Amino acid sequence: MASSSNTLFCFLALSIIALGANGQLSSTFYSTTCPNLQTIVRSAMARAVAQEARMGASILRLFFHDCFVNGCDGSILLDDTSTFTGEKNAGPNANSVRGFNVIDTIKSQVEASCPAKVSCADILALAARDGVNLLGGPTWTVLLGRRDAKTASQSAANNNLPGPSSSLQTLITMFGNKGLTAKDMTALSGAHTIGQARCTTFRSHIYSDTNINAAFAATRKQTCPQSGGDNNLAPIDVQTPTRFDNAYYQNLVGQRGLFHSDQELFNGGSQDSLVSTYSTSASTFISDFVNAMVKMGNISPLTGTNGEIRLNCRKIN
Repeated sequence: MASSSNTLFCFLALSIIALGANGQLSSTFYSTTCPNLQTIVRSAMARAVAQEARMGASILRLFFHDCFVNGCDGSILLDDTSTFTGEKNAGPNANSVRGFNVIDTIKSQVEASCPAKVSCADILALAARDGVNLLGGPTWTVLLGRRDAKTASQSAANNNLPGPSSSLQTLITMFGNKGLTAKDMTALSGAHTIGQARCTTFRSHIYSDTNINAAFAATRKQTCPQSGGDNNLAPIDVQTPTRFDNAYYQNLVGQRGLFHSDQELFNGGSQDSLVSTYSTSASTFISDFVNAMVKMGNISPLTGTNGEIRLNCRKIN
């Protein structure tokens, strides 16, 4: 991955210039109000990932599911209240999204150092970046200045998050609705190079689909029966499940995608060529992933006087 550093920084520079022109987020937003922020987040994530490598993937997914629902505003972190039903128990999130305690821990440490200065949305963005890097992936400059939402929407979570059975066209459309290209979508899907998934999310693929390696399907069936065992886990990337690399795309080329939606990226469609490129060029994947992560992090942020700086990520002030 070291060979990709020059390309990576070029992408970062272009992304920061482009997004900075909007006057919304800044890489130096907390330089005076909370100068130790990134050190605090990094240290806490290092402890969390050392305790459970899967947590790096879980926090990354948490950030993705936050940004795709009304923008990167920390709304996914809110518990249900008497006035709104939040996102935690929406179909794509229930019994699935995790890592809330890690964000709570980071928030409490940040509050102790910089009271009422840093949003939960920004903490989540930084934690997602650090989780990737701690598992061997790249690092990048996270643009900051997001504020936290005062509400959340279960219906928006149900309608805006792609699922493991999504078709290629559905994936392209849903990412496009957020200002992300098909290329961004394929690069961001590389997040599946880390983490685990529950049997219920991939059962139909291993039992019903034909575009799957028979030996791979047989292996997965050993711990994911046709009925029962819904919460049994399997690595999404069978090669290096706790290392952020390009093995995910190699798996797709070999028809070893765990989800139906994964294998849709390499199934005779428009993304086949890009998947092939990523499978042989880790540096190209890393550059495109970083570029797409910066773009995703700029989806409809609350800035200025919009929203608030939550003191507790689980509830509004």
